[in-house]
Amino acid sequence: MSVRRRAALTRRILAGAVLLLAATASVPLRPYAPSQVVVAVALDVEGRGIVYSWGGGHADEPGPSTGTCRGYTGRILPCPAIRTVGLDCSGFTRWVYALAHGRDVLGPGTTDDHVRRMRRVGSPVPGDLVFFGKVTKKRLRTHHVGIYLGGGRMVNAPETGAVVRVDRIDQVKGFAGFYRL
Repeated sequence: MSVRRRAALTRRILAGAVLLLAATASVPLRPYAPSQVVVAVALDVEGRGIVYSWGGGHADEPGPSTGTCRGYTGRILPCPAIRTVGLDCSGFTRWVYALAHGRDVLGPGTTDDHVRRMRRVGSPVPGDLVFFGKVTKKRLRTHHVGIYLGGGRMVNAPETGAVVRVDRIDQVKGFAGFYRL
């Protein structure tokens, strides 16, 4: 190929590249998928050292709040929830999802109420919720929820006396499945 032809081909390739770059520069970048935002928010909350409070996180708006001693069965007595500002497991997931989605998508309620608003998935992605308890067509009785991180780990508000933290999923009994909005 002559020098002249090679230079002409190079100019056409460069012109095409500039045209392609100009056309794609006006296309907005793909925002983070909600699951990535959920994980980022969950890990941010985990880093704040927020304590567990039975019933915490279930005020009118999601977020840390004092809890309740109604239904409390924890090992720390007397029940510290009414004087402890913090989150229980469903209050934690409610707040993280509200922060990530910009509104209270899970709403108030227990883990049973939240699992009813979601669909079960066989192949979880980070940001999905992982529930523990019994979930069948005839029976729904969950006792814990966390936010799946991948690799068998979750962020959760585990129990009275603990802070929001990362745990292995297999540390909690009664795995019921992964769920997504």
